[in-house]
Amino acid sequence: MSQLVYNAFDRDVHPPYLSPDYKSTVLRAPSKPLVVIKHSLSELTGPVFGDIHLGALDHDLTKNARKNGEPLGERIVVHGYVYDENGRTIPNTLVEIWQANAAGRYVHKVDQHDAPLDPNFLGTGRVMTDANGYYKFYTIKPGAYPWGNHYNAWRPNHIHFSLFGPNITTRLVTQMYFPGDPLLQYDPIFLGVPPKGRDLLISGFDLGITEPDFALGYRFDFVLRGQKATPFETV
Repeated sequence: MSQLVYNAFDRDVHPPYLSPDYKSTVLRAPSKPLVVIKHSLSELTGPVFGDIHLGALDHDLTKNARKNGEPLGERIVVHGYVYDENGRTIPNTLVEIWQANAAGRYVHKVDQHDAPLDPNFLGTGRVMTDANGYYKFYTIKPGAYPWGNHYNAWRPNHIHFSLFGPNITTRLVTQMYFPGDPLLQYDPIFLGVPPKGRDLLISGFDLGITEPDFALGYRFDFVLRGQKATPFETV
């Protein structure tokens, strides 16, 4: 399997460690050069996700937390492929997502803003890419939410993604946005990505995967390295 890594010098695509308009980076960004620590055997050999047990509904966020009804909001299908820099698909990659519900609220004790929780929506899911490097999730389109970074700050609709390669050191985290979102032009996290990389974070509407009378479809591919590498978070 190809390694899930990116070139740290590709700063024309990937976001910097420090982006002052995104205030959290001021607290988290390193102030000194990074120190490379030699990897131990545990970091180089595990975990192995090829044998991981996935529940039958782990990929379907509209069902995996259902208690007494359907989750509220617009149902969507998000699908795509994981590629290496040569355009080859990568099988057996663990893809995880987490997101706010349709009202813009996370199921997390830190999120206490004035929006309702949905008892039928947990907002997390996972899936393995198949032999062709393909993944698919069913979920609810997440709502925007205030986040206190600056006056009248709202995060655009987005879904968080995490990808794991063959060991724990190869985890990559990114965010997927939706086409035409008016909040993108005001969001310091999105704008912290160099212009060349921003379009790579916006999904494409996909009528072909849209299911009649059920859910709109969006495609979001991951490219792990090279000129068209998906921008991944570094802080």
